[in-house]
Amino acid sequence: MANTLTKTDLIAKVAKDVEIKKDDASAIVGAVLDAIVEALKAGEKVTLTGFGTFEVRKTAARVGTNPRTKEKIQIPAGKRVSFSVGTQLREAVSGKGK
Repeated sequence: MANTLTKTDLIAKVAKDVEIKKDDASAIVGAVLDAIVEALKAGEKVTLTGFGTFEVRKTAARVGTNPRTKEKIQIPAGKRVSFSVGTQLREAVSGKGK
């Protein structure tokens, strides 16, 4: 496997691990991702216990610099998605967990 797990790789792994067709796994993975996106768009926090929490955070307006022209530019306020790692995921990746 490559150094990146793509959506296609994830679908194939789910299909193999749960012993279902790839089309069914694709529908499931797609539905989960869509549910996360819809919740975030609605301003909800998405918590997957042990894995982590996704939430939308507001960013303040600020002054930035155009890297090509060095000109100062105004960057408007906006939103960004934030992810906080859950304890089980953190421990699993660090080698302390399952």
